[in-house]
Amino acid sequence: MEYKLTAPCTAVDLAPLRAGDTVLLSGVIYTARDQAHKRMIEALDAGQALPFDLEGSAIYYVGPTPERPGQVIGSAGPTTSGRMDAMSPRLLDLGNKIMIGKGKRDAAVKEAVVRNGAVYLAALGGAGALMAQSVQSLEVIAWPDLGCEAVRRLTVENMPLTVILDPVGGDLYESGPAAYRAACPSGE
Repeated sequence: MEYKLTAPCTAVDLAPLRAGDTVLLSGVIYTARDQAHKRMIEALDAGQALPFDLEGSAIYYVGPTPERPGQVIGSAGPTTSGRMDAMSPRLLDLGNKIMIGKGKRDAAVKEAVVRNGAVYLAALGGAGALMAQSVQSLEVIAWPDLGCEAVRRLTVENMPLTVILDPVGGDLYESGPAAYRAACPSGE
């Protein structure tokens, strides 16, 4: 199935999604990679406010390249999501609803996705220019000293994504290969 969503989202918005579905995401998303996640956790531990409201938020694990003249953003391909696994459950429990990246997630993230009615969406790795075409505006909102890892507020339109982890426990990295093996038992 293909769905059009506008971020921020609620658990009700995400409830119909299943692993393997296509999502065209519009609205506001935030960029945050390893260093930004570490700073968010440090801020939470210190009782400080985060640079954006987590409730219903979409976080894209990306460190975009500098934009060329006339462009909103440079190449904006996803980074490996597993590097955020230790920090993601806490952010999900505090209201984050959509994570965007590439690669498998650990059991704690999967459990937090289900517990919070959230999703993990994959952006097409290796196609940073394609992903950048969806970005309509960009504003650095926190930690500019992190360079490409600074937190940015992006407005996107129809960003093409695939549901990897869904709100009911589906995992495309498990169901996809299983479906292939069932369709081609001899490996042909």
